Amino acid sequence: MNFYDYSVTDTNGNEVKLDSFKDKVVLVVNTATGCGFTPHYKDIEEMYEKFHDRGFEVLDIPCTQFAGQTPGTDEEIHEFCQLHYNTKFPQMTKSDVNGENQLPLYEYLKSQKGFEGFGKGPAALAMNVMLKKIDKDYKNNPDIKWNFTKFVIDRNGNVVARFEPTQKMSDVASCVEKLL
Repeated sequence: MNFYDYSVTDTNGNEVKLDSFKDKVVLVVNTATGCGFTPHYKDIEEMYEKFHDRGFEVLDIPCTQFAGQTPGTDEEIHEFCQLHYNTKFPQMTKSDVNGENQLPLYEYLKSQKGFEGFGKGPAALAMNVMLKKIDKDYKNNPDIKWNFTKFVIDRNGNVVARFEPTQKMSDVASCVEKLL
């Protein structure tokens, strides 16, 4: 199986087949509306506006598995994003990214790019301390650790990068731009 063999569901209940993204660069991100990383929406929207005409797409998959930071219905989440960040990219239905109810897409993404650490700096240190309390073995499994973990898919459907939420959005944008 590859990226194009999967599908997700949009907020209207329609199946979105990922083969519709062939020849596009795709950013897959699990999002949250009540998280310290929620301002990433601003940067993601800026990337979408800057790169969309060159073949860039965003797969926004809200998830409430991390401290319940995505309350509300799909419609409420969509309204929040439009009101606060003027998002124009499509959102999918709220879904799990870990565990027995995870989207099959996420099982695939994690098999392609596992967890490699949070990097350096205060946010990375805080995430390491917090996750050690939740899962002492968190460094040794590919699970999504928190909201706004990002995967970059190239025009051929290859998972080329995984960015943890503590990594700079400018690094994500640079990765995307090199692939366009």
